Amino acid sequence: MNADVKNMLSRVENWPEDDQDELAQIALEIEARRHGVYHATTEELKAIDEALAAVARGEVATDEKVEAVFAKYRRA
Repeated sequence: MNADVKNMLSRVENWPEDDQDELAQIALEIEARRHGVYHATTEELKAIDEALAAVARGEVATDEKVEAVFAKYRRA
């Protein structure tokens, strides 16, 4: 383990639990990426289900609206 990681981990134990949970989730994502497997969280699965339901209901942006968003950020 490199010195930066050791140093950081020694400070993490003093972080609030929510921040420790966030760091753990990020570390799990990195590990999954390294192994080619990603397990979505309950919240992510819920968001995916909601998005699929919205698409099934026809709640999608028109091509014109999508292009307008891309155009806005291309200029930025």
